[in-house]
Order: sequence, then C-alpha cells, then structure tokens
Amino acid sequence: MRTSERAPSAATGAACAFGAYFIWGLFPAYWKLLGAVAPGVIIAHRIAWSCAFVLGLVAFGRRFGELRDVVREPRTLGVLAVSTALISCNWLLFIWAVNTGRVTEASLGYYINPLVNVLLARVVLGERLRPPQLLAVGLAGAGVAWLVLGLGVVPWVSLALAATFGLYGLLRKRAPVEALTGLAVETALATPFAVAYLAFAGGAWFGARPLESALLVGSGVATAVPLLWFAIGARRLRYGTLGILQYVAPTGQLALAVLAYGEPFTPRHAVTFGLIWTAVAIYAVDGVLASRAAPRPALEP
Repeated sequence: MRTSERAPSAATGAACAFGAYFIWGLFPAYWKLLGAVAPGVIIAHRIAWSCAFVLGLVAFGRRFGELRDVVREPRTLGVLAVSTALISCNWLLFIWAVNTGRVTEASLGYYINPLVNVLLARVVLGERLRPPQLLAVGLAGAGVAWLVLGLGVVPWVSLALAATFGLYGLLRKRAPVEALTGLAVETALATPFAVAYLAFAGGAWFGARPLESALLVGSGVATAVPLLWFAIGARRLRYGTLGILQYVAPTGQLALAVLAYGEPFTPRHAVTFGLIWTAVAIYAVDGVLASRAAPRPALEP
C-alpha cells in the first residue's frame, strides 16, 4: 500500500488514533489519584496488569501463533524490544511530571511531539506535505516555539517526552506486526523487570487503600486500550497525519492543568493554543478536500 490514505482504512485509523489521544488527554486525572504511590511502582503495575489484560485478549482471539512467529523473528523482536524501552521511559517520565505538578510541561511535550512526527515522516519515511499541510506545520511550530521562548529555560521534560513517544510511534508503524500482537510482546518483555522492581520495592503488590489497589489494577486496561488504538492508527495513517491528530491529547492535558489543578494559563499559552488549533483545522480541511479530489477506483464488472 502506498502512503496515500485509502478511505476505509484511513477512517478506521483516524477514529482509533483520535480515541487514543482523547483518553491520553484525560490521563493526568487518573494518575493524580495515585499521587501517594511512587512513580516507579505505578509504572511496574501498569506494565504487569497491561500484560495480563493483553494476553487475555490474545488467548480469547486464539492468536498465540502470531506471538510465536514474532519470537522466531529476531529482527522484529529487536524492534519491539527498543519500542518497549522507549514507551517505558515515556510512561515513567510522564507520571513523574504529573505527580510533581508539571502537567503543563508534560502537555508541552505532547505539543512538540507532532512536530517530531512530521520531521520523522519526512526524513525517515519520505512523506511529502502539500502546501496547506506545510502551512499547518509551520503554524503549529510557531505556536510551540512561542511558548518555549516564554519559559526562558530548556524544557527538558517536554523534549524527552516528545522524542521518546515520537520514536516509539515510528517503530510501531514500521514493525511488521499487528497492534495486539505487538503490544503483547512489548508488555511481556517488560513484565519481568516490572515484577522484579515490585519485589525490590518491598513487595508493593497492591496499594495502601482499596481505591489505590483498584486503580493500579485498572491501569492495565487504561494503558492497553489506547495503545492498541494508537498502534492501529499508526499502521493505517500517514505519520504526518498521526502527528497532527495528536494535538487532541496535550490540549486535554493542558485543560486539566489549568481548570482542575490551577496551573497558570497565560496570554502566551492562549497564542500558542490559537496557532495550534488553526493548524489542526487547516490540516483537517486539506485532508477532506484531498480525499474528495482523489480519483475513485473503477468498479469491477
């Protein structure tokens, strides 16, 4: 399949990607409820319970043969091992940022990430942008640059979040493995380390209160579902398009930071927000117009 987006596949991919980003936009509210739990413990539970949930889906779908095929392919297994390390680092840093009052800084990372996606799409995948898409990327980049300049310091948390998730998405796009199978392998690779960490942390198998325990167990589903949707979107969409859709997540995070947690929203934030969502609108309208203008395949007699 060429890099052009075919209607049914692209529509499914866009819906899945939007759903994943929408859930991720609400994630700070979930992790704030676990503010009394150490970030490392949260990540360990998140990995272990994700593995249990995903392997349950694999068993239900009788897809263990696909897992066996991946294990027998060293190159694919190696790619998934690197993607596992990237997403684990991303999770740890994000939860640490949320629980130390840096939700705005975390959201900035995911504002920067789509620009990383577009850069990787051009340099690594050879995707070309139409003039309206270039305008959209330029506006989004200007908005992010305006906000970064206002911080007055290098936003290392934001840059690290953007880089790790951008590279993770690229690897998942290029890995020749379906979304569920790939996530099952990733969580299975990480789970031994997660269990070892929990044992090292004094056997923190559950939370101090019933609510904490329920949230830790539920983190598996909360983690796996949007990651599955993201992987489906990554396989079906141009990587540049995936990047533009991603602005849904940091917008939700920023809204929570300002409205729920009292973090500042300055005129500089407002300018950034306006430029980015203007860019999203331009990119979306251009995509609709391009799909309408594309020649439809002739029906077979």
